[in-house]
Formats: sequence, structure tokens, C-alpha cells
Amino acid sequence: QVQLLEFGGGLVQAGASLKLSCLPSASIFSRNTMEWYRQAPGKHRELVAIIASSGNTNYADSVKGRFTVSRDNAKNTVYLQMNSLRPEDTGVYYCHAPRFDSWGPGTQVTVSS
Repeated sequence: QVQLLEFGGGLVQAGASLKLSCLPSASIFSRNTMEWYRQAPGKHRELVAIIASSGNTNYADSVKGRFTVSRDNAKNTVYLQMNSLRPEDTGVYYCHAPRFDSWGPGTQVTVSS
């Protein structure tokens, strides 16, 4: 059963922007912290950004100042705005609901140099 779904990834040039979306089920989304992870080829899965139900956020040092996580509670949607993309940002990006340890299937982001 699909509980989370990510989309918005793609192949872009360094310096470009992408906006990812995560659509959890209403029960998963409601009043819960949501997270974005990514996994580059041959590397561990890395926590990128966190957003609480209140809107409070935190980011990995590697993306601070470039990425912005947000949520639209009326639409049950979480976003990750990714600016000034670098080749090292390449990977599969996953939406995660830590309360339920629920993961989406991921969306591929590839940044060429």
C-alpha cells in the first residue's frame, strides 16, 4: 500500500532549482513531523531536512541556505525547494514520517556538473 508518494525530481544542471513534493496519507500527515532524506549512489541514507507540524524546521549543514522545507496542511503536502543544486546533491530523495517510520518510494534527483 502506498502511504507516501514523492515527485518532482529530474535531471538538471548545476546551479538549477527543483521543487520536490511529498503527498502522505491524511492520517500520516496530520500533526506529525515530516522529514526528507536522500541517498546517493554507494552512500548511506542521509537526513536532509525536518519540518514539525508547527512549521519549525532544521537542515543538514550541507544544504543550509540552499534548501527550504515547507508544508501545506490544507493540502496534506510537504515540499522541498532545492536551489543552487550541486552534483553532490544527486541521489534518491525520500519523504519519511518518523512517527510511523513510513517511507515513500523516492524520487530521483540528478545534478550534472
